[in-house]
Amino acid sequence: MPENEPASARKVKAGDVLYLTRAASVQFLRPIYVRVIRLPGWVTYDGWLWVEGYELSPRGEAIVRRSLFVQMAGLIWQDTPVPTVRPTTRRAVRRGPVRVG
Repeated sequence: MPENEPASARKVKAGDVLYLTRAASVQFLRPIYVRVIRLPGWVTYDGWLWVEGYELSPRGEAIVRRSLFVQMAGLIWQDTPVPTVRPTTRRAVRRGPVRVG
């Protein structure tokens, strides 16, 4: 599904990465990425939703767990994953002949 589609066409589920801007809530003056871990199912106003998830750093690392109250119409799904930190791969170092003397 393409980004920026209407919220009515897509349901939020655990594992989704959302880009939250002021369209989702006035609290996001500075937009953030959030990886959804669960939907609590708390009673809300029509068109609003509680989401629990991890705020992600620019590198895709979880930095803080948050409970967020957002407007469904303002949600933007991040279809391409936020870049994650790749584990360091160790390689054998090739050395030339050792000179003695």
